[in-house]
Amino acid sequence: MTEHLPARLARRIALAAQGFAEKRPDTAADWRRMNRVIGRLGLLQIDSVSVSARAHYMPLFSRLGDYPRAALEQAAWGKPRKLFEYWAHEASLLPLETQPLLRWRMQRAAAGEGIYGGLASFAREQPAAIEAVLQRIAAEGSLASSDFAAPKGAGGWWGWSDTKRALEFLFWSGRITTATRRGFERVYDLPERVLPSAIVAAPTPGIEAAHRALLLIAAKALGIAT
Repeated sequence: MTEHLPARLARRIALAAQGFAEKRPDTAADWRRMNRVIGRLGLLQIDSVSVSARAHYMPLFSRLGDYPRAALEQAAWGKPRKLFEYWAHEASLLPLETQPLLRWRMQRAAAGEGIYGGLASFAREQPAAIEAVLQRIAAEGSLASSDFAAPKGAGGWWGWSDTKRALEFLFWSGRITTATRRGFERVYDLPERVLPSAIVAAPTPGIEAAHRALLLIAAKALGIAT
């Protein structure tokens, strides 16, 4: 059966699904309201570009008006952790409950699949370098790329050093996660030292079940799609 919707109605459905149909609160939003918006959207995209503010601050403001940015930063990079960073369609802050649904992607990344070709090649050619970076984080605790004494790379890949490539591969594969940020630089640590134990211990769904759950999250956030 084919459904036909006027463009005007389709726009209204999409805007309502994104939370634009509701009246902004008269007072600064608290975390409960902020978390409700994040749950409705499914994620907040992270972007280093900052014109009036960085991208991950804007969706909450557009739906809630004034809100405490410190509360978002605490949820994303403080304790107790309420959000986590990973690659969705782009680098994003996501609800903790989504983490098990993305483990299939982490497993693919660990096998060199679904990631940048240059990063996959680096992982195949430099496994010892990657393991050394992981072991240093395991031994010393939270570290950023700038904490490693490594020469800056040359040529492509934005001049990334081998350490930076190792960190990116470990992040993609879920073996490290963002503990906090220093300015806008990620500071990494082991997931079991960052994420709540209940999330770390949560069972990993099969890939089809994970895809179905992610599709439902996307459909709820979009309201209408093809």
